Amino acid sequence: MEDAYAKSVAEVLEAFGVDQTKGLSDSQVEQHARLYGKNVLPQEETAVISFLLARMNGETGLSAFLEPSVIFMILAANAAVGVITETNAEKALEELRAYQADIATVLRNGCFSILPATELVPGDIVEVGVGCKVPADMRMVEMLSHQLRVDQAILTGESCSVAKEVESTPAMNAVYQDKTNILFSGTVVVAGRARAIVIGIGSNTAMGSIRDAMLRTEDEATPLKKKLDEFGTFLAKVIAGICILVWVVNIGHFRDPSHGGFVRGAIHYFKVAVALAVAAIPEGLPAVVTTCLALGTKRMARLNAIVRSLPSVETLGCTTVICSDKTGTLTTNMMSVSKVCVVRSVHQRPMTDEYSISGTTFAPDGFIYDADGLQLEFPPQSPCLLHLAMCSALCNESTLQYNPDKKSYEKIGESTEVALRVLVEKVGLPGFDSMPSSLNMLTKHERASYCNHYWENQFRKISVLEFSRDRKMMSVLCSRKHQEIMFSKGAPESIMARCTHILCNDDGSSVPLTMDIRNELEARFQRERHAKVLSISIKTDASWSTKYLLW
Repeated sequence: MEDAYAKSVAEVLEAFGVDQTKGLSDSQVEQHARLYGKNVLPQEETAVISFLLARMNGETGLSAFLEPSVIFMILAANAAVGVITETNAEKALEELRAYQADIATVLRNGCFSILPATELVPGDIVEVGVGCKVPADMRMVEMLSHQLRVDQAILTGESCSVAKEVESTPAMNAVYQDKTNILFSGTVVVAGRARAIVIGIGSNTAMGSIRDAMLRTEDEATPLKKKLDEFGTFLAKVIAGICILVWVVNIGHFRDPSHGGFVRGAIHYFKVAVALAVAAIPEGLPAVVTTCLALGTKRMARLNAIVRSLPSVETLGCTTVICSDKTGTLTTNMMSVSKVCVVRSVHQRPMTDEYSISGTTFAPDGFIYDADGLQLEFPPQSPCLLHLAMCSALCNESTLQYNPDKKSYEKIGESTEVALRVLVEKVGLPGFDSMPSSLNMLTKHERASYCNHYWENQFRKISVLEFSRDRKMMSVLCSRKHQEIMFSKGAPESIMARCTHILCNDDGSSVPLTMDIRNELEARFQRERHAKVLSISIKTDASWSTKYLLW
């Protein structure tokens, strides 16, 4: 149902004949399954080419098959390299199927049940929540939380998650980014909970259309193939001319008695010319070219780049200009904290100081360096870094974990929030002078969120106020030792408007946030437009006031 984004919820439900409160009945499921098929991406049909090597009349014995056998082995080796490599590329293409969800929470016959995602049919009512992989293309029908945000970078390359809504989209010929009421198959829910109706399965999904588009691509002659064709044509003409010249030059020797007559002499020197042509043709050139392209494909596969055909590698090598997304999330969809700026002291100029953080993945491996490029031996000794880690761990709804099967760290939630969790691990914990060596003794599963879990165990979360467009910030109310503390993170202007005091990094003192400090901070905000501000608010007798600002 391609125009579901433009229709109201009632119209979509009516189109599939489903009751939102009960879901599909068993008879409807069977009917829709026959009509729409299964919720799987179909495998591409493959062909087996068989051939028969016929024996030619003429010479007999082992010598008759020696030269053809050598040529056959060369051709077979060349073909094997190409077939194996392109087969691996096809397997990489089939990995698009891995983005399909395994299970789904489905409402049928008035009851919710967990079913394999392959059993979904259009019209099913599905409930999704944080961490769920969307099992099919679905139209939102009901919001069960304040908001629903989905990470659809795998489909559109967007660096930030997308807020979804129930209302219809009036835009004509809307693109994926405009369809804010559609949940696309393979994307991941990073915040909120909602219910949606399945409108597309298998090949009839956005992910399926990508696969079909890749399969429909027409083969075009690559620059290398064109050059090889030109070289082959030129070489063939030169060799043909030389062969004819050799044959013509030896016409006088055709009548040599050793050949047994003029005709036999002509045939003999014709064979000599053919042998010369065979020797001049570089039979190993295709194998060398294929091997080089195969090595290029293998290197790209290590970087998770899907290469469907070998010539694509060569075409990429001939590219002079590449237009890419400015965020870089089209390749890794990873974010990391690279710089942290704090207020050093209000009595010095400049008042701010900057730290650099190494490491660009979700692995909790990296170091913190000061403005002079020197590594901090014990980052928790910095008051601002310590409070920054505390706020990053508590004002956070994401999850970082280690997957032993893939041998990599994986996220559940917003990439920006996961980046803050990784920062917490890089900062470490206070009071542990031997912390780096202690962390090395942990397993990768334990190490993924060790420091985050420490801070979460120090506080008890009371309430969470999710990020909204109006507030432009997220807040978490926590308690510790009979003291209530609110941790907040958000846009610079939203946090600054609520701040009265600021934390100094030199001595850990809290000083009033004067206009001079505000002006210098705002100047840095303008230079670092993507900066995130984190603050710690402490409850006073009658009201809340922001005491510390960290960004």
